[in-house]
Amino acid sequence: MASLKVLNHPPSPSEDAEQLHKAFSGWGTNEQMIIDILAYRSAAQRNSIRKAYKEAYGEDLLKSLEKELTSDFERIVLLFTLDPAERDACLASQSTKKSSSSNWIFMEIACTRSASALLEVKRYYHSRYKKSLEEDIAHHTTGDYRKLLFPLVSTFRYEGEEVDMSLAKSEAKILNEKIKDKQYNDEELIRIISTRSKAQLNATFNHYNSSFGNAITKDLKADPGDEFLKLLRAAVKCLTTPEQYYEKVLRLAINKMGSDEKALTRVVATRAEVDMVRIKEAYQKRNSVSLEQAIAGDTSGDFKRMLLALLGAGDI
Repeated sequence: MASLKVLNHPPSPSEDAEQLHKAFSGWGTNEQMIIDILAYRSAAQRNSIRKAYKEAYGEDLLKSLEKELTSDFERIVLLFTLDPAERDACLASQSTKKSSSSNWIFMEIACTRSASALLEVKRYYHSRYKKSLEEDIAHHTTGDYRKLLFPLVSTFRYEGEEVDMSLAKSEAKILNEKIKDKQYNDEELIRIISTRSKAQLNATFNHYNSSFGNAITKDLKADPGDEFLKLLRAAVKCLTTPEQYYEKVLRLAINKMGSDEKALTRVVATRAEVDMVRIKEAYQKRNSVSLEQAIAGDTSGDFKRMLLALLGAGDI
């Protein structure tokens, strides 16, 4: 469920392509028209618009957008216009050129996408960059980070609701023993987190909580200065309550001295069609202010209008 208000009966892709072409023509760019079209079309509709635009005008819509737009507004329009698998592959590829934030983006893609969606990302990455995502993650990460991220991105999780309660009990015990001994990079711990279905993990973590008196995420806070431990804890949250993880990313992005526009862009563009309703609920509950109000107070111009459109808020 998402908060994005996609039109049920939008104009045809060729009509949308024509309107976008008009938005690029003449003096200045009609940014509001770009928002009114692209922010209110589904992924399938946006793909159709790109095809229609290419057929009509001989240029990739993304190239035209790049020529006309700038800065944060350009970044979010381009990112949202991409097909979800293409978008994640681009985010992952960009992350190989960074340092500190790359581990977090790899983890987000591995842990919050469905098994089939992750497979699509890997297929697109392979065709676009002529190497595997696993290969690049192995190359661009080291030590414990590689030990965790490589299996996370390599797995194909079972997506059903069936759980084995005796397995949940035994694996909760293993996790507790490893965490108690601060063996956060232990192979068994990583095997459980990187391969079990999300339903099975929920059962295991619930059993952990009831048997050992703390939520596993609380026990993974033992050493606040340990960066790998922070990533491991975030992976657990992404696998079980992604809305809480993304609420925190947004809160930190907005509350910085000067907002973190790249984090805002990444979260809103990737989650608008997935679980933005739950993220907004988590944000309101944690911060006693709506996400729309927080973003409206922290951003401006076309960037703000695009973000609010993707949140389903209109302009406030």
